[in-house]
Amino acid sequence: MNKTPNALQRLLHRFVMLKPVTAFFAPRTHLIDGFFLKLTKNRHTLSEILGWNIIQLHTIGAKSGKPGAIILIGIMDGERIALVASNFGRANNPSWYYNLKKTPVCEVRLNDSSKKYTVRETESEERETYWRMAVSHYEGYEKYQQRASHRRIPVILLEPEK
Repeated sequence: MNKTPNALQRLLHRFVMLKPVTAFFAPRTHLIDGFFLKLTKNRHTLSEILGWNIIQLHTIGAKSGKPGAIILIGIMDGERIALVASNFGRANNPSWYYNLKKTPVCEVRLNDSSKKYTVRETESEERETYWRMAVSHYEGYEKYQQRASHRRIPVILLEPEK
């Protein structure tokens, strides 16, 4: 289920998307949320305060071949989940993007349950649709696109395995 951020959460978003705040939290958010997930037995993250659907994405490393997990914002579309590879507006795509490109299957943990997904990158109109959905939940993605103006931020779609 997609939550729509309320007025207070949108105000917090404006603070979070400031460049110095993003620079501080970017390398720490997954650690903080990981701590809260362990503390609450995989039920809650600190980022939920901001009104986001937080998922735990399990992938296979593109270079290492080893399993790994990262905590991300998931844009829910029924059983599908869209992921924005913004990397907080940094120069390169995030490592999880390359992991999914090399091995286009993953596992997602959400609300204390786990499910397997197939993965593909969206293009054209489909990408624009999911991009608009993402921006409606967090306007910071637009700021990240400005910061990463040399690259088009990929939008990845996870579809449940059948």
